[in-house]
Amino acid sequence: MRIFSTSSSSPRSWNASDKKQQKAAQNIPSMALDTHQEDPFKKAYDLKLVQRFWRFIVPYRRLFFLAMLLLPLQQVFGLAQPYIMKVAIDRTIASGDLRDLGTMGALFLVALLGESVTLYYHYWLTMLVAQRSLADLRVAIFSHVQKLPMNYFDRNPVGRLVTRMTTDVDVLQEMFGAGVMTLISDFIMLIWIVAIMFYLHVDLALISLALIPPMALAINFFRVKARQTYRLIRERIARINAYLGEAISGVAVTQLFVREQRSYEEFDRLNAAHRDANHLSNTYEAALYSMVEAAGSVSVALLLWRGGGEVLQGVIGIGTLVAFKEYIHRFFIPLRDFSQKYTVMQSAMSSAERIFDLLDTPIAIESPRKPAIPRPFRGEVAFNDVWFSYKENEPVLKGVSFRVKSGERVALVGATGSGKTTTIKLLSRFYDVQRGSVSVSGVDVRNWDLQALRRHIGVVLQDVFLFSGDVRMNLCLGDRSIPMERIERSARYANAESFISRLPDRYRAQVRERGSNFSAGQRQLLALARVLVFQPEILVLDEATSSVDTETELLIQDALEKIMRERTSLVIAHRLSTIRNADRIIVLHRGEIREMGSHTQLLAKRGIYYRLYKLQYELEEMKLGIEPAAAKAQP
Repeated sequence: MRIFSTSSSSPRSWNASDKKQQKAAQNIPSMALDTHQEDPFKKAYDLKLVQRFWRFIVPYRRLFFLAMLLLPLQQVFGLAQPYIMKVAIDRTIASGDLRDLGTMGALFLVALLGESVTLYYHYWLTMLVAQRSLADLRVAIFSHVQKLPMNYFDRNPVGRLVTRMTTDVDVLQEMFGAGVMTLISDFIMLIWIVAIMFYLHVDLALISLALIPPMALAINFFRVKARQTYRLIRERIARINAYLGEAISGVAVTQLFVREQRSYEEFDRLNAAHRDANHLSNTYEAALYSMVEAAGSVSVALLLWRGGGEVLQGVIGIGTLVAFKEYIHRFFIPLRDFSQKYTVMQSAMSSAERIFDLLDTPIAIESPRKPAIPRPFRGEVAFNDVWFSYKENEPVLKGVSFRVKSGERVALVGATGSGKTTTIKLLSRFYDVQRGSVSVSGVDVRNWDLQALRRHIGVVLQDVFLFSGDVRMNLCLGDRSIPMERIERSARYANAESFISRLPDRYRAQVRERGSNFSAGQRQLLALARVLVFQPEILVLDEATSSVDTETELLIQDALEKIMRERTSLVIAHRLSTIRNADRIIVLHRGEIREMGSHTQLLAKRGIYYRLYKLQYELEEMKLGIEPAAAKAQP
């Protein structure tokens, strides 16, 4: 099936889980809350999530393991430098024999260069793996989202899905960039530093590390608070994304109703809430960072107080004191960076959980294992006792049954909400019926191969969707294998060539977002031309002429007459004057078929169709300034 326009709504609901959340939500615009309230993620590290993410790293595992192998080399080069300084000071400088000083300097330079080179290649290889694996992850998410059923998009706003594919994936990239993968390596390095310090001097090691127990308590306190604040940050950025998606798309409506100030105030509240959540997180991070820095300085002071006395007494050499100072500095660097790395790890696990939750969303509507593809194809459509509801116990269609023969032109009419557009969604199998069946060419659509089914059906909706690009790309939907002659012939047949030829670059003319640089009538003509390019056997038109001027309507009607020849056509229209020539007209009322017949037959029945037609006829007369016939007849 070819879908040439789209229009959807996103019903939303939000329930605060506790009184605190309800109170915090009072100052947030309702349109931004709803589906973005998320459950807290309680683990900073989840092995199952890591294992699932590992599947995307596996194709690049050689690069990954090479990067990991460079870490111990980097640590060896780094930890060797203070010890080389100790030996150079205590054995060479202190003794006055400077013959080995050059050797010590060369060894220190080798260690320094080795640390720099291994650090550079570790980071470069890590980010290379990150970019490639995350690119694969984005493709997997997008591919999965394209296969999800329409009811998923009814429940989830676009902003939330965009957040999954952009912001959440970027957080995983930040995890690589922040060096979170080195947390285990940092822990091992801390153990080595402690072991070396105790090897050099037990008393100095105990004094230097005296502040570690209170530091452990402070880090644990930060860990708990960071988990809470990060969840708040992620929740509020999702609200901002959702609000921006709606506000920018509806900017024309905002300006027409002079609602700019109100929109600004709503966004300002959302932005302020996100800013405050970040401020709270920054407060905890700054407190931990300053505490670690202070602890490091105090540890150095204690070292100099105790170690300086022992140097003066000749118990230890000054080189040992210098080495201790360097090891203390290197010991507190991972602790100082822990706040950033833990925050990133927490956010990465939270983002990974949401990403894989999206990937785990079942594809409820898909092709059967052994699909039926009838040959030859006959453009017959049949609804057999179809019952369907979007919400439980609120049926939209109630036992609807009708049959459209191959090549027949059938129109569906009825008041708004009577279920007309729902029939299109069921025919295209965007939704599955709850009871009954929908058949195409004698085969239940649930037994069809989805791609094969939708290739036979062309849909033109009232709100035509055009993609950014050029006219040709929109007509062939990016399929470069379609010859230009076929595209031009389709545009000519659909009466679209007349205005395309007036464009500066004709078929190379650029189409802005959603076709905003074309009129409603021009977009409709392009949609009709697109139908012809793909040549479906079944044509479905949903109010294709309801939003155009009279002149364009005549062009569209002429194009429709040509397009619908020798095609099975299902036409939904509010303008009853456009369906007079239909072979049959089906009148839907509150989800049920109330009348069926030709235009003349239905008028003769003087039922629902007659009343609808009479009402529209009188409205048209009023628009033209003609007094309705019913009013003239009154005394």
